[in-house]
Amino acid sequence: MTPNSSAIDFAPAAQPAEKVGAPIITVRDLVHRYQDRTALNGVSFDVRPAELFGLLGPNGSGKTTLFRILSTLMVPTSGGATIAGFDAVRQPGAVRRHIGVVFQSQSVDPKLTAHENLWHQGHLYGLRGAELKARINEILMRVGLLDRSADRVETFSGGMQRRIELAKGLLHHPEVLLLDEPTTGLDPGARRDLWQYLQILRDQERVSVIVTTHLMEEAERCDRLAILNEGNLVALGTPEALTREIGGDVILLEATDPQSLAERIRDKFQVEATVMDKQVRIEIENGHRFVPDVVEAFPGEIQSLSVSKPTLEDVFIHRTGHRFWNEDAENAMNPTMKKKLKKSK
Repeated sequence: MTPNSSAIDFAPAAQPAEKVGAPIITVRDLVHRYQDRTALNGVSFDVRPAELFGLLGPNGSGKTTLFRILSTLMVPTSGGATIAGFDAVRQPGAVRRHIGVVFQSQSVDPKLTAHENLWHQGHLYGLRGAELKARINEILMRVGLLDRSADRVETFSGGMQRRIELAKGLLHHPEVLLLDEPTTGLDPGARRDLWQYLQILRDQERVSVIVTTHLMEEAERCDRLAILNEGNLVALGTPEALTREIGGDVILLEATDPQSLAERIRDKFQVEATVMDKQVRIEIENGHRFVPDVVEAFPGEIQSLSVSKPTLEDVFIHRTGHRFWNEDAENAMNPTMKKKLKKSK
């Protein structure tokens, strides 16, 4: 990559290396309560070195609370977490030296240049003089913004501003990078670029990355996922392994009386049929073969149907009994969040 290039240097991403050794992050029996509401209810998991790990959950699932605890901004009610061998509660200063944090909301100063933002950030980590200048130039080149070093951040596009946020979080060579909803406000191209860069960090620089997200297509890019719902860890594993647990296909049937149809399908075929959003939902092997049988068994009752392979949404439904987004949650969202949800469906 040339110093004046304005695009991130995206070399072909290597396949994730096999993860060995002790976990870089350990979370054990983590509980946090806000007065009468439990935000985390005994959550436990490990993150391996050089792993791209996702925290997936709808609003109110507890992922932001977990993010704040891991970034040492909040003390849990009980349980604990260690990062790079240091306790997040007892040794927050040591943890902060090993982590980089990128918040959902902007933390750079738009009135300062890209270089000035990183210069001030470097001072917070004890970097000075020639060492800091060299590191700023290195990280700006890495995120494709060296030629914009002297420009104010307010003149940058949303994707470029997100790259400065990343540069800020990576300036001190952290072992762990924590990102809270990092693609908020980004267009599809900038979102894709960001995820490619996170994969480069994992594969080439061996950084462990934790990302909170509510978008299924982003979660599918992670090496492993912890799926949260109402403060509980409901699933943990690779996206492929989690979807395989569903087995077979997912069939959705629309009918005038879905509850009655579901009951009669259960009786006739001895399969589990549930009603969700006025649709009959069935998980079954070889769904394409089952469809003709059920249509023939109940002529004229099925108005429409679909057969699909399981997705992470289906994993969530399988583990919780309800959709990832429900109507009440959607109605409570702000307009920007609603637009993002519609695009993700």
